[in-house]
Amino acid sequence: MNIAIVASANGNQRHRILSVARELGRDHHVTIYSRRDNADGKPKTRVAPGVTLEHIDVGPAKELTGDEVAPYLNEVGNQLMKRWSQERPDVIHAHSWTGGLVAVTGAKGLGVPVTQTFHTVDTTHMELERALGRRANAVIAGSGDEESALIRLGVPRGNIAVVPYGVDTERFQRRGAIATRGNRKRLLHVGPLSIDRGAHTIVRALPGLGDVELVIAGGPEPEDLDQDRDARRLRALAEQLGVADRVTLLGQVKRAAVPKLMRSADAVVSVPRDAVTGIVALEAMACGVPVIASAVGAHLDSIIDGVTGLLVPPDRPARTARLARELLYDPTLRTALGYAGADRARSRYSWERVSQELVRVYEAACA
Repeated sequence: MNIAIVASANGNQRHRILSVARELGRDHHVTIYSRRDNADGKPKTRVAPGVTLEHIDVGPAKELTGDEVAPYLNEVGNQLMKRWSQERPDVIHAHSWTGGLVAVTGAKGLGVPVTQTFHTVDTTHMELERALGRRANAVIAGSGDEESALIRLGVPRGNIAVVPYGVDTERFQRRGAIATRGNRKRLLHVGPLSIDRGAHTIVRALPGLGDVELVIAGGPEPEDLDQDRDARRLRALAEQLGVADRVTLLGQVKRAAVPKLMRSADAVVSVPRDAVTGIVALEAMACGVPVIASAVGAHLDSIIDGVTGLLVPPDRPARTARLARELLYDPTLRTALGYAGADRARSRYSWERVSQELVRVYEAACA
């Protein structure tokens, strides 16, 4: 198949789009179209076998929010229409509402099926997303929770296909280097430091966990932690609760270092108030590290409570502490959850499996 991907996405989304495109590129021709958001790079770049990235030079060459880029979307779509008229794709996969608008304009009159991924329902653009969702040949949800949100939005149930967000099971696996650690049992949080992402909940759980350390990876670069409001709040909370000596803030950690950091932990705790992708829990599962995760979003699909991980309502430090105690002091439970989680991540969430499911959606849209 000749697959066109229209991406107007942030860094994390872009990484996932590239990852699945590389897998699709093993058997298909994939072109990723994106408005140029920096001054570097060629107009067209081969990023992997079977995968080409094409930049569209419209608007300022810098990253823009969805609302900031909106005035340029029609022109981006017109440029794609010219390209696709000369080399017609078999199917188009648009990401986010901005990509959806571009795809609709670019595919006008060409009879090319359009599939759509929103990643999350944007409450400020609900009418637009509802129209795009009804117009698309298929809307791809990343979880059952996202599917329910799309149905509430007004997208026909029969038009929705659930294809989960994947994980790199080559990089994130049980075997591999392990970051250095001391003798204390270790909990790990990976992700932003804002209150809604769950690090504060884990700090509040620490007083009930004895001699357990919490390592927090995420937020700004390490040298900027002292000036970061969220980092200062976390440190102040740890001081107030008397656990500052057991909390370590690493700041932003390079992607390549995350697997060995995860393998150094006795458990990864990911308890945000919302989990659109649930990627941190998936990566920990793939590493064979037991997970305590909030019972929201994609976690409800990936984690079978008591089998591949433990679920807890968000913002419940006492209950989080109880589950962590059970897990940290029961090596048999940790081993069982670790093996089951790794098996589920590998069998259900590998990029190979995700790409196969996407191809089935594309083929159905073409039919």
